[in-house]
This record gives sequence, C-alpha cells and structure tokens, in this order.
Amino acid sequence: MSEVEMLMPVLHQVLSQTGLRTGDVGFTCSGSSDYLAGRAFSFTMALDGVGAWPPISESHVEMDGAWALYEAWVKLLTGESDTALVYAYGKSSPGALRDVLTRQLDPYYTAPLWPDSVALAALQAQALIDAGEADEAELAGVAARSRRDAAVNPHAQLQGEVPRGRHLVRPLRVSDCPPLGDGAAAVVLAAGPRARELCERPAWIRGMDHRIEAHGLGVRDLTRSPSTRLAAEHAGLFERPVDTAELHAPFTSQELVLRRSLDLDARVRVNPSGGALAANPVMAAGLIRIGEAASRIHSGESDRALAHATSGPCLQHNLVAVLEGETHAG
Repeated sequence: MSEVEMLMPVLHQVLSQTGLRTGDVGFTCSGSSDYLAGRAFSFTMALDGVGAWPPISESHVEMDGAWALYEAWVKLLTGESDTALVYAYGKSSPGALRDVLTRQLDPYYTAPLWPDSVALAALQAQALIDAGEADEAELAGVAARSRRDAAVNPHAQLQGEVPRGRHLVRPLRVSDCPPLGDGAAAVVLAAGPRARELCERPAWIRGMDHRIEAHGLGVRDLTRSPSTRLAAEHAGLFERPVDTAELHAPFTSQELVLRRSLDLDARVRVNPSGGALAANPVMAAGLIRIGEAASRIHSGESDRALAHATSGPCLQHNLVAVLEGETHAG
C-alpha cells in the first residue's frame, strides 16, 4: 500500500468515532520521515488522505507523531483552535531500516562507521549489564510480559509466547527487539467544553514536555535517561502517582532505563498494550503510546497515566505527557 492507502482508513475511523468531518477540525498536524519514504517533502502526498477540500490549517514535523501532537497541543493552548487532528505514519518495508536509521547519527564521527540501531541498543543493554543493573534473564522477563499483554491488542504484530531466539547483537536476542512493520495512527485533540461534547470521559493532558540528550553517544551515560526525567518533571509527573505507563521502549533494555528514570515501581502497570515490543511502526509508535494511555482513561481503567515517546539512538530525544480522567480534572 502507499502512504495514502494506509492512512485513509485510519483517518476516517478516528473522525467517525467523534462525529467530526474534516471541515470541523481547526488544525491538522502530521509526523513522518522523508528518510523512510526516500523522497523529499513526502508528507505533502500523504495529505491526500486528509482530503483536498475544504482547505485546512496544516503543519508537519519530521519526527514521530508524538511531537506533532505536542505542536497541536500548543496550538490549542493559544486559543486559535479548539480541535486538532494529529496523525503519523511510517513504512519500514521499502528499505533496510537498520541502515536507514544510521542517518540520525552524528554525520562526522559516528554515521561514517554505520553502527545500526540494533547494535547501538545492544551497547546500551551491555552497559546496563556491566553496571550490574540488569541481566539477560531480566530482559527476557520484559519481553515475555509485553508479548503476553499484547494478546488482547488487536493491532499487535507479536502476541503470546515468543521464543527468545538467537542473539541479533549480543546481549540482545530476537525477542529483545521490536518487530518491523508499516503502520499509521491518528488522534483527535479537543479543548475544554468541546472535549466533553466529543467524548464521554476525556483524557485531559495535564502536562507535556520534551528534552534531548547530547548528540555524541560517547559523552552520555547510556544506563540513565536524564532528558526523560527532566521532561517528566516539567510535565508534572512526580506531583502524584500514576497507575498506568505507556513507554516507547523498542528494546527490552530501554524499558529498564525508563522505569528507573521515571521512578516507576510495581504498582504502575507498564505497557498494558504490549508496547513497541509488540508493534513498532516507525514514526507512529510514540503517538500510539499517547493514544493507548488515553484509551485506558476513556474506558475508566486508568485515572492518571503517563505516556512516553522517544526518537533517535539509545533514547536520545524523549517526550513525556501526563494524562488524567475527569476524577482528577475537577
């Protein structure tokens, strides 16, 4: 399928759930990557999935859709609009994703060496093991739990018991790594009374922030994620406990890093959807984490949830959103 063919049913579904038409949406923002598409300004063609008429107010980020949602959220906070449509898509199938993602690296010292995304994640996992903060058995436990939880997720690529498999890059085995796949996701944002008109139990964004690490991998402690913690502090995460956390952790070792950086204990249910280990469409997986957290608030399963998205190698750029149901909104 083309990007437009992949997007159209997703966009139609999210609009029909709210009863909105394209002309009712005040702002539209998308997230994608030209590197995946292999051509410049590829997002302009994907706009065919939104529709050419009536004219729309539109923007785009060359990032995961979680950052498109951040831009749309800021737009709503200005009062210029009370509704926004956010969507993201990524096709990993046209090329070798592990090689494509090397283009995110420092172009002078790191990218010429072509370390791929799995090799860099393995360096992070090995750093955890060498520091005595994890072992391969703990990584296996994260993978098993995620795939079990994904059994009730109709969108998951991998469900149930998944064999550990061979080492892809030590110490990471096949089950420690995300599946490859094409995918798209969409979210509708609404402000104030408009949100209550469109949803019986809205998920209110109480805070959202994103921070980035130094570009050079050699100047970072890969066993920690200070940018995630800083974003969480500014988003208000530590004001009250959360009961649910959707973490964008494509590799098992990254979930352990994020749990420690966010002070998540056993009382918090982490990735009940299965997370990125169950389905990881590049450029949409972070937006999906926000959508999954919100859906549990809609259903009443959660009152206060954390959603996290990441971009770049070894958790380089991180976004944290705190969502609450009406019980906390007052």
